[in-house]
Amino acid sequence: MRPRSRHNHTAAVSGLVIGGLVAALVLIAAPARAQDVDSRDDLVVLTGSLVVAEGETVGSAVIFDGPATIDGTVRESLVVFNGPVVISGTVDRDVVVFNGSVVVRSGATIEGNLVTVESPTVEDGATIGGEQRRVGAEFDWASFGFASRFAWWIGYSISTLLLGLFLLALAPGLDRAIHDAARSQTGAAIGFGAVAFFLLPVVAVLLVAIVVAIPLGLFLLLGLALLYTIGYVAGAHALGRRLVAWPRSRFVAFLAGWGILRLLALIPVAGGLVWIVTAIFGLGVLWVAMRRSATTPATPETPAAPPMPAASP
Repeated sequence: MRPRSRHNHTAAVSGLVIGGLVAALVLIAAPARAQDVDSRDDLVVLTGSLVVAEGETVGSAVIFDGPATIDGTVRESLVVFNGPVVISGTVDRDVVVFNGSVVVRSGATIEGNLVTVESPTVEDGATIGGEQRRVGAEFDWASFGFASRFAWWIGYSISTLLLGLFLLALAPGLDRAIHDAARSQTGAAIGFGAVAFFLLPVVAVLLVAIVVAIPLGLFLLLGLALLYTIGYVAGAHALGRRLVAWPRSRFVAFLAGWGILRLLALIPVAGGLVWIVTAIFGLGVLWVAMRRSATTPATPETPAAPPMPAASP
């Protein structure tokens, strides 16, 4: 009965995490047709059709896969990842289309830039207040407001998920090392992680200031994002192990911790603070695990016993 109870507990935690993620996506990415006319909310569609009807006004408009038709008004930016776009109304900021054709009808107005992969069709009588650019050109992601934050959340969630699963598959022993370090040396992990998190950027800047060490400083600065993300993944796994007791599946444990943290990341300000705390703790746990591994003596092999002499008849 005990193994069955653990299995049910693990399944319940996994179900809650997956259900929470699905609920968050449903609430954030509601279909376009569910929006009321004259709504002031942001409009995000994962797949389907994004339609802003004539007389309708929305905030940001984002669609990941499907056509977009804008006959009304988008008060902020329109972002389309994959699908054709037809604009007859007004977009107060930028229009960014990563993949798909773009038609701007006569009488349409785009106050900002028109950024596309393919050459857009702009009819006579259409107004574009900014510039026409290609996606490869530089542009300011901050101007997209909610759209950029949500796109970043999706991208970072997928990246950390793949990184965590890859590390656990490549190094199965990492699961037990993180579990033991987080459980037995929590204070040391927080201390070492904080030192690494805040000191490494200072060291990188000092190296850049030294002419002969500029390449090393630049490499360190470029590697900080990956290093912090690895710490975040390790912290997520440590949290997951609090919910899914060892030796249950290391992958289920990671998914539990990762799912909770990615839900918290949707909360403005608090999500950023949670990321910092998790990265600090994860870096510290990895440091403690490496020190334990380096100081733990290898178990000497027991020499095989000599064969017993055959009994004489």
